[in-house]
Amino acid sequence: MTSEMPHTAAHAKAETSSLGDLLGDVTRDMSTLMRQEVELAKVELKQSATRAGKGAGMLAGAGVAGHFVLLFLSLALWWALGTLMGLGWSAVVVAVIWGIVAAILAAMGRKELNAIKGMPQTAETLQEIPPTLKPTP
Repeated sequence: MTSEMPHTAAHAKAETSSLGDLLGDVTRDMSTLMRQEVELAKVELKQSATRAGKGAGMLAGAGVAGHFVLLFLSLALWWALGTLMGLGWSAVVVAVIWGIVAAILAAMGRKELNAIKGMPQTAETLQEIPPTLKPTP
């Protein structure tokens, strides 16, 4: 008993077409698939960028609101200390506190920026591409 595969349109085409025609079909299909993938990536990127823009706008609004909170808390501290030591000296104390905060944040920010290594994973994977696939200048 022989088990024969059902004869489909693909089998018929494979039997009647030349190897060159079949390779041309595969190449055309791969090209279509790649174009569709690029279009999908564009749509996804646009959606992500829109969401990122909305999120960034909301974070900016939160930053402005936070700034006002710190401003009014600083004024309240200045006023409270002013009743104890005079408004001039209390302003100096509040300014020194903010100077210390600024120095600490600047040092931490500089440390984070110095720790940036670029794109190490991308660089590593690009080095693994065979030389025949790399574009020639």
